[in-house]
Amino acid sequence: MNKIIAVVGMPGSGKSETVKIFEEFGFSRIYFGGIVIEEVKKLGLDVNEENESMVRRNLRRKYGLSAIAKLSLSKIKEALIKGDVVIDGLYSWEEYKLLIKEFPQMNIVAVYASPRARYSRLEKRIDRPLSQEEAKSRDYDQIENLHTGGPIAMADFTIKNEGSLKNLKEKIKELIKIIGE
Repeated sequence: MNKIIAVVGMPGSGKSETVKIFEEFGFSRIYFGGIVIEEVKKLGLDVNEENESMVRRNLRRKYGLSAIAKLSLSKIKEALIKGDVVIDGLYSWEEYKLLIKEFPQMNIVAVYASPRARYSRLEKRIDRPLSQEEAKSRDYDQIENLHTGGPIAMADFTIKNEGSLKNLKEKIKELIKIIGE
């Protein structure tokens, strides 16, 4: 049976880097945030924290708090037929419950980094940088409105990511061995 991994964590924790490493090991990526960004662009809005937050809330009002997972199910199923899958950006408790029911073999990998480390990374990143104020606002939005804490708390594995990219890659390599056993 092909493996399905969902990577969870707060903004700037290293989820995207973790997903890239899984991709290097042959996993196909399903990017939940892509659905939000596509919708922002469809509406003719600038891609930024404020517009993404508004679109996420609107999608969840329209489709429920499991909206992004619901809108991604067919992509996940298609990819899972072909091989191992890594989900980038599972956020809400409701998405977690939908996906774990749909894919009981799914493993959740939480990537943890302190707010100080995350905010520093988010300020420096090239793609969609966030100021410390924007990063903190996004944290609060994800915790209070998107129920991000649930999937992180239910993680099968937690990786502390406050070191180098090389260190993260070693941790993921070891984790893939454990999951494959």
